[in-house]
Amino acid sequence: MTAVAAGALPDRGGSLVSDIGAVFMREMWLVLRDPFSLIFSLVQPLVFLALFGPLLGGSVSPAALGGQSPLQWFLPGVIVMICLFGTGASGSNLLFEISLGSYERVLASPLRRPAILVGRALKELAPLVVQAALIVVVSIPFGFRLYPLPVLAGLLLLGVFGVGLGAFSYALAIASRKREWMFWAVQQSLLFPLLILSGMMLPLENGPRWMQVLGAFNPLTYIVNAERALFSGSFTDPAIGWAVLAAILTCAAGLWVGVKQVRRSTS
Repeated sequence: MTAVAAGALPDRGGSLVSDIGAVFMREMWLVLRDPFSLIFSLVQPLVFLALFGPLLGGSVSPAALGGQSPLQWFLPGVIVMICLFGTGASGSNLLFEISLGSYERVLASPLRRPAILVGRALKELAPLVVQAALIVVVSIPFGFRLYPLPVLAGLLLLGVFGVGLGAFSYALAIASRKREWMFWAVQQSLLFPLLILSGMMLPLENGPRWMQVLGAFNPLTYIVNAERALFSGSFTDPAIGWAVLAAILTCAAGLWVGVKQVRRSTS
């Protein structure tokens, strides 16, 4: 069994990219050893899409869709939601490793601290690509139109945002490692307002003015709007530029906070 397969990490430092790859492979091996959770993560978005899909006709104005299928509007929101829940809860896995003592062994390795955060966040995003491909393929017979290059760009944008969100989740896990209940209290208190105020499930245009104002301060709003533009085949929508800025700032802030928290926990 190789070092990665055994859950170990390299005993000598390499480049940042190789460190990220080592952490990613270690985390993915743990996922592949639990096929049930992997299968469930693939089926869950399909169930969600099947339950909410029939409700779309009366929730979204046909004029707002430009004559396209309601799935063109709804499906990107589902994919963003998968990313939000996956990376936002990734700190729970870290809490489990802390309780077992395996996290301390990772910190004792010469791996760069950003690599630990990025590699773990990429592990949470890897199933997203498979999930996105699955629900897109399933949705095509029901009217969804696929634009391959814009969809790939949308997933790349979501990846940058997800790395930052995952880093924030890990930082929260480290900060609350002695009081695990605090992780879930803070995570749930932030997750659902971010989801609702982004217009992910229902358009904010139909909501009260105060919700629209709060949504304008929500970085997830710009990500959702950009994903809908890209999944509709547009590279020129102004929402994409704002989303790129929001994703980069979230990624940079998340890594800064995460690395600072990791170093503080080892000092």
